[in-house]
Amino acid sequence: MNQETRLQALSSFLKSKRAKIMPEAAGFPAGSRRRTPGLRREEVAQLAGVSPTWYTWLEQGRDIKVSGSVLDCVATALQLNDDERKYLYALALGSGPSAAPTDEKHSEITPSLNRILQELRFCPTIISDRRCQIVGWNQAAAHVFMDFEQIPAEQRNMIRLLFTRKEFRRLAGNWEHFVGGYLAIFRAYYGQYVQDEWYERFVEEMKGNHPEFQYLWEQSQVSSAPDVLLEFRHAKVGKMLFHLTSFQVQGNTDLRCSVYTPAPESSTELKLGRLLERQD
Repeated sequence: MNQETRLQALSSFLKSKRAKIMPEAAGFPAGSRRRTPGLRREEVAQLAGVSPTWYTWLEQGRDIKVSGSVLDCVATALQLNDDERKYLYALALGSGPSAAPTDEKHSEITPSLNRILQELRFCPTIISDRRCQIVGWNQAAAHVFMDFEQIPAEQRNMIRLLFTRKEFRRLAGNWEHFVGGYLAIFRAYYGQYVQDEWYERFVEEMKGNHPEFQYLWEQSQVSSAPDVLLEFRHAKVGKMLFHLTSFQVQGNTDLRCSVYTPAPESSTELKLGRLLERQD
């Protein structure tokens, strides 16, 4: 992304995180004259040990000099987790890989990974690249979500599908929560590959085509490995509960494995078994 876009993203991120911190949680009185939620800029500056003017400029997205040590203080003041810290540093410093390969060689599924994918018979599993392009899935995923084989390869982007396919909206009990998990992963990549202009083009495309995207994007968290509980309402078997666990595949590829594990003490695995039996 270009410098202007990067600094705008930094500004939005800082404002969002500041607004989510309750004053009393940071050691300040709640007060009755606060016009906006969260901390004031000067309070963040005080916690970070920087001047209010400098922090204001940082939050406004001005092109100012920053150092890692000062960003550490800002990250601590805003109570950022590890993924959010990395995101802050990438946006503020403009550092990161320019364009990691996304060709077939770096998106291919090895025989061992394919074996793992198929062995997860009762866990719908999706393999995607750093742009959330789906490159592999198992039969359980095809039965719970959709038959990805029927979608042209170039259109198998998970973020885009979440907003364009009615199947996902009908499936998710809380569609926004479902989308939020993937946007958290996508935002982590967005910060990691801050110099790759593809992300800026994709985000602008989604904002232009899907009004809901902009709101959810601005509200999204930053997480390379969200662990969330999702409720699906499958047309054939009814309510299903899954824990989403997402992790990066080891090796020199930039692939991610998203596993939907049936929630314990639910009938989800039994229902999934019935879905699979119908296709055998």
